[in-house]
Amino acid sequence: MGIVVLTMKASVIEMFLVLLVTGIHSNKDTTKKIKRPKFTVPQINCDVKAGKIINPEFVVKCPAGCQDPKYHVYGTDVYASYSSVCGAAIHSGVLDNSGGKILVRKVAGQSGYKGSYSNGVQSLSLPRWRESFIVSEGKPQKGVTYPSALTYSSSKSPAAKTGEPTQAYQKQPVPGTTAQPVTPMQVTRATAFRAHTSLPKPSPSAGSTTSSLRPQPAGHRSWELDLWAASTYASSQNTPRVDPGIQSQDSPRAAFQKPARAGVSTGEMDLWKPGSVLLDAGFVPEAELSTQALEPLSQGDPNCKIDLSFVIDGSSSIGKRRFRIQKQFLADVAQALDIGPAGPLMGIVQYGDNPSAQFNLRTHMNSRDLRTAIEKITQRGGLSNAGRAISFVTKNFFSKANGNRGSAPNVAVVIVDGWPTDKVEEASRFARESGINIFFITVEGATENEKQYVVEPNFSHKAVCRTNGFYSLNVQSWFSLHKTVQALVKRVCDTDRLACSKTCLNSADIGFVIDGSSSVGTGNFRTVLQFVANLSKEFEISDIDTRIGAVQYTYEQRLEFGFDDYHTKSDILNAIKRVGYWSGGTSTGAAINYALEQLFKKSKPTKRKLMILITDGRSYDDVRIPSMVAHHKGVITYAIGVAWAAQDELEVIATHPAKDHSFFVDEFDNLYKFVPKVIQNICTEFNSQPRN
Repeated sequence: MGIVVLTMKASVIEMFLVLLVTGIHSNKDTTKKIKRPKFTVPQINCDVKAGKIINPEFVVKCPAGCQDPKYHVYGTDVYASYSSVCGAAIHSGVLDNSGGKILVRKVAGQSGYKGSYSNGVQSLSLPRWRESFIVSEGKPQKGVTYPSALTYSSSKSPAAKTGEPTQAYQKQPVPGTTAQPVTPMQVTRATAFRAHTSLPKPSPSAGSTTSSLRPQPAGHRSWELDLWAASTYASSQNTPRVDPGIQSQDSPRAAFQKPARAGVSTGEMDLWKPGSVLLDAGFVPEAELSTQALEPLSQGDPNCKIDLSFVIDGSSSIGKRRFRIQKQFLADVAQALDIGPAGPLMGIVQYGDNPSAQFNLRTHMNSRDLRTAIEKITQRGGLSNAGRAISFVTKNFFSKANGNRGSAPNVAVVIVDGWPTDKVEEASRFARESGINIFFITVEGATENEKQYVVEPNFSHKAVCRTNGFYSLNVQSWFSLHKTVQALVKRVCDTDRLACSKTCLNSADIGFVIDGSSSVGTGNFRTVLQFVANLSKEFEISDIDTRIGAVQYTYEQRLEFGFDDYHTKSDILNAIKRVGYWSGGTSTGAAINYALEQLFKKSKPTKRKLMILITDGRSYDDVRIPSMVAHHKGVITYAIGVAWAAQDELEVIATHPAKDHSFFVDEFDNLYKFVPKVIQNICTEFNSQPRN
């Protein structure tokens, strides 16, 4: 009996062990079956913008080739959500042009986005945008679940990869109208708006977002409810009525022109909240709508505020293929410059036999439109008359009517295939004197056998603002032209080195030293003041341009006004008129010393110092030592003698060579004739200085 019991116990234990082992294996199989599937990374195309994706944080895979400039990027490190996701990833250095996985995280909108060139991508500047994002390496963070399928803000996502699952927030269309995509922000605003109106309270389910998007029963369509809610709210705010007839059919406000339906009067349709636009989803502030509907355009790089003329070679010798390369070069420069009203503006002049403006500075105000316009340029043909083109630019291009801003340096970049067929040195000198910074790009210059045909040897060195190599770029082949884009952009944007922006008319401190002795007389003194005014009119006067001061002397000296007293031309002319005749003796030497101490000691180091002394007789004191001191201190002195002035004394006072700095006129009434000559000599001396 005991044996039987033991046998039965052994059998039970054996069965228990079998069941236990079977259960363990079964649990292992079950565990294998319920194991989570591997995370699938969604793929997107290069042109997908972050703002189109609703997910606040996601991992995506970018394809190769997203470095192309057509995939616009706005900002640096933190990017506006209107940017290409993959383009921003390359700009930030997370990816290269071969593509790969990235992690994208949405952040708050910024008050401004600064453009920059990085990793082969030129990002653009933007004043503000409603949403931003940052990019990092595509390594999922622990504890964070990332979507395998992205949620887009539109039911149609042409930028998404074909076959990728998408989700959309959508409402039923009103018969006879086109369905419009609705973003969660719009839905939330619509729901929140209804909650503050006098509409009947919705059922509990109607408060949800999805429920509010369901079709309404006949006679209570959602757009009518929104319109009624808008009318009720507008009435409560005593908002003035707006005539829907004055709104353009293309304007968002055309929503008010829908035909009246049962239960909705046209009067209610006329009412709207100020600063808002009524859409099918409810009120959306007009400012937000405009930023959602319009592509953001950069205001331009403020660190490169220049007015730029490209003077391109359209001669027959260049050929069609090279002309296309030249146009691509222009398009690349336009993209790299970040064109905009707060930054650089660019126009183009093409030359052959004769020059012609393709478009001026104000025609295209952003890089995108400029690139499109460049593509449409056709070749003119003819000779390579670059000199004629430079003269055309100087006389016609940089005018206020053509968009010249005055506050921005004028720059002209001249592209020459081989060599010009006319002279450029004289035309370029005139351009430099007008304040235009001339750059030359010479491509495939003349060979030894061709140099005999060159009209003006070393033309590129003679034409530019400085002969230090900064203003000249020599390219061996048209096929290498694209390599000079960044070098050229860097140079034209370096406004501190644009020497030709400083001209003879805007870069001096001018001190007039006026003889007020008894021999002059009241009438002649007024004539002298008119001469001073006529000279002053020729200069560009401001606190950063030319400044004017004046001293009157007899035996004594008097400061009439200093360099810092007046900063506009009208104020200077009025100050000259107010100078009163003093009368007395003639101590010219003491007057020069006084002017050095009271005027030129306060001159700016970056300014040319010009003293223009006017006297009608010989000085009672010595002028030699004071004049030598003035010359030693770098003050360029012009001596103008009238009537009884001593010629030998004028030559001592004047800067060497005396023939260029001293003038004599027999009568006060003939002073006006010398205004052009004095100005010419001042500018000739300025432009003849070494340009290195």
